[in-house]
Amino acid sequence: MLYTSLLFSPIAAASVITPEWSFNVAIVMIFCNLFAVSIGYKAIQQAGTGPAIPGLPGLFTGFGVPELLATMSFGHLLGAGMILGLGNAGLL
Repeated sequence: MLYTSLLFSPIAAASVITPEWSFNVAIVMIFCNLFAVSIGYKAIQQAGTGPAIPGLPGLFTGFGVPELLATMSFGHLLGAGMILGLGNAGLL
């Protein structure tokens, strides 16, 4: 019992308070996703090797579904970090 209390006490002390969903949280996530897509659109060197995005052929030329999934995944990671950081700083 002593070992478990010593093991989990740093975890309890470092627990993160997550902000509740609000319009500001949504804006931060949308901005992070758009930022990741814009960076990925310019940075991916072999774009367009997979299937194209259905419904948006003229908007993203040479930017397919694999690139979209990769950049949106990175955007969600970036957005989660930004939301947690801004929430702990008291800005959200």
